[in-house]
Amino acid sequence: MKVLYVSYDGMTDALGRSQVIPYLVGLSAKGHTIHIISCEKKQIPREETLEVEQILKENNISWSPLSFSTRPPWISKVLDVLKIKQLSRKLHRKEKFDVVHCRSYIAALAGLDLKLRHNVKFVFDMRGFWANERIEGDMWNLNNPIYEYIYNYFKGKEKEFFTHADAVVSLTHNGKGVIKELFGQEIAAKTTVIPCCVDTRFFSRDNVDVEKGLALKSELGIQQDDFIISYLGSTGTWYMTDEMLLFYKKLKARFANARFLFISGDHPDFIMKKARLHGIDESDIIVARAPRKLVPLYLSLSAVSIFFIRPVFSKRASSPTKQAEIMSMGLPLICNTGVGDTDMLFSDEKAGLVLKDFSEEQFNLAIERMETVLKLSPTEIRQKAVTIFNLDDGVNQYDSIYKSITRG
Repeated sequence: MKVLYVSYDGMTDALGRSQVIPYLVGLSAKGHTIHIISCEKKQIPREETLEVEQILKENNISWSPLSFSTRPPWISKVLDVLKIKQLSRKLHRKEKFDVVHCRSYIAALAGLDLKLRHNVKFVFDMRGFWANERIEGDMWNLNNPIYEYIYNYFKGKEKEFFTHADAVVSLTHNGKGVIKELFGQEIAAKTTVIPCCVDTRFFSRDNVDVEKGLALKSELGIQQDDFIISYLGSTGTWYMTDEMLLFYKKLKARFANARFLFISGDHPDFIMKKARLHGIDESDIIVARAPRKLVPLYLSLSAVSIFFIRPVFSKRASSPTKQAEIMSMGLPLICNTGVGDTDMLFSDEKAGLVLKDFSEEQFNLAIERMETVLKLSPTEIRQKAVTIFNLDDGVNQYDSIYKSITRG
């Protein structure tokens, strides 16, 4: 069937390449005709754009990229929404789509438009409680009347998205529970839980070349006996960099050879400045930007990985991509409670530890148990990832949704 996939996130973004394109490639292979609308950032290197174009072309996926606007503030976002809506309508007049699949709230404005105008089947792939995320991430201040208006606008639209959607996708069971609490059983009944899946064949130690690993260690200045704890992804906003550094500082006091590897595209100065503020020697911090194709190699250098995410309301619907990628590599995790389905996933403590809070007591408890964590079976950790986060299963679930809402 013909599917219009709308995303405000760019296909050339790390998120687009890891959490959109692999699904769409799988759905195209199942016979669906996919056309993407996305908003692309200008600073993306041309070679990366060409690489994405080639992947989509090889998999018979059409792509209509729009530019991601940043100025003037807010007016640019309104213009982006209008551009997306206009292009969606134009493409639908030509292609007569069976399904419009929308990733998050900005994209869903276009999906709702096609649903109400042309009765196109509408999949609301919510990704999280977006308006609440903006408040809890300190991006919108409700004391500002403009932000208050925008927040109320999107909370009103949120209700429309859930009401008019033919199918809803939640990243977590926790999030689906919130949907039931807020919008009732009828909406929950049409909600499918599909976590952030990963290509478990790609994120596998089997793909790691030992010699390349040794060469990378040398390049990064990592000694053979260093105990590496890693963090993967962006820092700031949701990700509690200060708390992770404080945990590392305590870890270093117990394991003198511990070093902290940040696999991140963020500027090293941000991380180093925070490290200095906490009295951590800069030589113990390594910040490295890894191209997607080398992320498994970089992760393989670590013995354990960590992420702390703000445990706020909106994060109940969050499924951290890094969690699936790290577990697929067979690495144990240190993380915190209150984020998506993390508590359920780690309840047996066979994949790592979940901290109840960020107190010194919890840090000490986790560090006391570190020897046990390091002995956890990589095979069992990976198998849990394969069972829960397998990309093929995610593709099959989306395929089932498309078929069920267009049947009859």
